[in-house]
Amino acid sequence: MVASRSSQSSVRVPTGSSSTAKEMDVIVIGSGIGGLTTAAQLAAYGCTVGVLESYLIPGGSSGFFERDGYRFDVGASMIFGLGDHGTTNLLTRALDLVDTRVDSVEDPVQVHYHLPNSLDIRVYRNYERFIAQLCDRFPSDAIPVRRFYDECWSVFNSLNSMPLLSLEEPACLLRVLGSNPGACLNLTRFLAVNAGDIARKCGIRDAELLNFIDMETFSWSVAPASRTPMINAGMVFCDRHYGGINYPVGGVGEIARALADGVSKKPGCWVRYGARVRRVLFDDGGKVRGVQLVDGTEISARVVVSNATRWDTFSGDGTQRALVPPEHTPAGEAKFRKRYLKSPSFVSVHLGVREADLHVNMTEASGMDCHHILLDDWAQLESAFDACGTLFVSMPTILDRSVAPAGRHIVHAFVPSWLDEWKGLSTVEYTAKKQKFLNIIVNRIERKILPGLSGAIEVCEVGTPKTHRRFLQRKDGSYGPVPYSKPRGLLSMPFNRTEVPGLYCVGDSTFPGQGLNAVSFSGFSCGHRIAADLGVVQSLPKPIDDVATAILSKYRLYL
Repeated sequence: MVASRSSQSSVRVPTGSSSTAKEMDVIVIGSGIGGLTTAAQLAAYGCTVGVLESYLIPGGSSGFFERDGYRFDVGASMIFGLGDHGTTNLLTRALDLVDTRVDSVEDPVQVHYHLPNSLDIRVYRNYERFIAQLCDRFPSDAIPVRRFYDECWSVFNSLNSMPLLSLEEPACLLRVLGSNPGACLNLTRFLAVNAGDIARKCGIRDAELLNFIDMETFSWSVAPASRTPMINAGMVFCDRHYGGINYPVGGVGEIARALADGVSKKPGCWVRYGARVRRVLFDDGGKVRGVQLVDGTEISARVVVSNATRWDTFSGDGTQRALVPPEHTPAGEAKFRKRYLKSPSFVSVHLGVREADLHVNMTEASGMDCHHILLDDWAQLESAFDACGTLFVSMPTILDRSVAPAGRHIVHAFVPSWLDEWKGLSTVEYTAKKQKFLNIIVNRIERKILPGLSGAIEVCEVGTPKTHRRFLQRKDGSYGPVPYSKPRGLLSMPFNRTEVPGLYCVGDSTFPGQGLNAVSFSGFSCGHRIAADLGVVQSLPKPIDDVATAILSKYRLYL
């Protein structure tokens, strides 16, 4: 996939052919939402920040590409965090940091589930309307299911009463504890537990209802409820009703574009495209001193932030190409790789379709929803083979007709797929397999949502895990880590500071995981931790801060 439009008019780049004359405070590798939020936070604090993006436009999996008048979202179109109140509207807050906004359209239904045994559930923005559906479908578990979602609201209300900054910066935690002791104490109840634990503790016994809750978490964490931290679940399950789901006018790529433009306008800050980083540079003492690009350019910085995956950041063996070579990769990274594996990638299908050839009314007023999730067999919930697993479908033109030509709609569908499915194929075999997956996906959508779809397609792009690996620079095309086994809530997920002095990680390989709002949270956390380490914001005396931070960010992972 090749973007046909690049927003580089406001970009300022470093001068000099082989190095920059001025040391930056911070270099961010990658312009995903996590990296851009970190950059925005630090630019707002007054730091000099440079963002290096290997592609032609910002956003990574939250970017876009254009074909024949259609503007397609690369990744998911279901956007949390663009609300206008509370503290969990993290995308809005990130945009505010750099004095910019993105117009959006409110979605009255977060997602329409089409599940086995004719389990058909709409997650309405109106919470009571949503929960009433579940109580009607599962009358014997009506009280337990309300109790479970009440616990989610308990988590959310606590989070929504405090600033969401770094969980590994002791001074910040102490200030939050002092101003919101009740909320903090409430959250400690959920630190080490997962959503599935709470669902069963609340008394839910119906196997189908438990399957539904697994789907609720899988839809954004790529893991069932038993492996999804309760604090993450509480934030997502309730923010969709509180802040709502809002689609950015012009497409999801407008968020990254606005953030990148806003950062580039801050004094001493820039965003550079087509700038692929070869490696992180170190001084003789093992501290980060900057980065080297593939063209040999070296850029000095006090701090480097990797918005790449953990696998692309650190070498896991002697042969893997990564930003940090084996001799500088901390031993603690082995612990992460024992607990987490790469999530599968996706096969994505982007379709431009003629509305007149569809056998269904495509208006929101007629009841057509923007986002759908399809599954035919509960046993296939986590399947990432043969396009038979959970199928995600978005039709953003239901909310915003500006992203397609008149009389046309966008259908974007994606299903989990391992890279192994696509290895060792000849060009002919690879093309044939893409066609096979396309046929399966279109057939599934046609049966459940859009009759007539196969005869309405005029533009079609199929992406495989190889496509995602190539254009998004992600190991195996993965979309973040998933636990090998049941984790201890959020206690096992790494935060932002690494064991390498001067190196930080941000994005879906850090807490709280996948999703635009989640990686924005990671960005706020990372930016604040760096600001404390650079002395930009107040922190505890260094000896105390070092010990407390080590407990929070390093030794915690050995529990």
